[in-house]
Amino acid sequence: MAHPAALFDLSGKVACVTGASSGLGRQAALALAGAGARVVGVARRADALEALVSDIGADTAAAVTADVADRSATADLAQALAAPFGAPDIVVHAAGINTREPADDVTPEGWDQTLALNLTAPFFLSQTLVPAMKAKGWGRIVNFASLQTTRAFPGGIAYGATKAGIAQLTRAMAEAWSPHGITANAIGPGFFPTELTAAVFDDADRAARNAAQTCMGRNGTLGDMDGPILFLCSDASSYVTGQVLMVDGGFTAK
Repeated sequence: MAHPAALFDLSGKVACVTGASSGLGRQAALALAGAGARVVGVARRADALEALVSDIGADTAAAVTADVADRSATADLAQALAAPFGAPDIVVHAAGINTREPADDVTPEGWDQTLALNLTAPFFLSQTLVPAMKAKGWGRIVNFASLQTTRAFPGGIAYGATKAGIAQLTRAMAEAWSPHGITANAIGPGFFPTELTAAVFDDADRAARNAAQTCMGRNGTLGDMDGPILFLCSDASSYVTGQVLMVDGGFTAK
């Protein structure tokens, strides 16, 4: 019997992480590389991606500068992702946007931008990468859900709609692709200090109120994401698919 730690070993695997330039995407890339995967980070900011590659090491990390919301370029993006180390076995969809527009002020442009990045891009990029996963009989897709997958927050109507959609997208991906050895799951972060949540953490009182609403009495730290990411991207979760794992300190349980 293999040692349980071997279940989390990603040696020989190639992982693509979108939104890898900062926040939870960057943390996911670091965690996957630490478990042995070769990582390709994708984002629009070349300088931030270069810093990520420098931190991980150029022999096991690469960067692709791209806008994953540009659907017309998805096929070219998939080719670019495969160029450094081969076709990805793992894709983590961490890229996202929250325009924080009140319902009465939502613009068509803001709505379309939010859906394109948060919901449409994870599907079409996954669809493009799945054939190579099918050929290997192994793959891992990890989407990013949210507290707003099930909760309504002020100024979050477009964002919340996409994150509710992510839950169903994840289930539908599992139904379609898990017979081929590809699991599809989602992580639902609570409040973590990232660029996307800067407005929350810049307000100390608001951050404290959010922490008080969790079962643990604190907000998340980036390191809290490592275990869940490694679990869903490795053989440790080989019989887990179509699920949303809330990593929120018990916010949604309280």
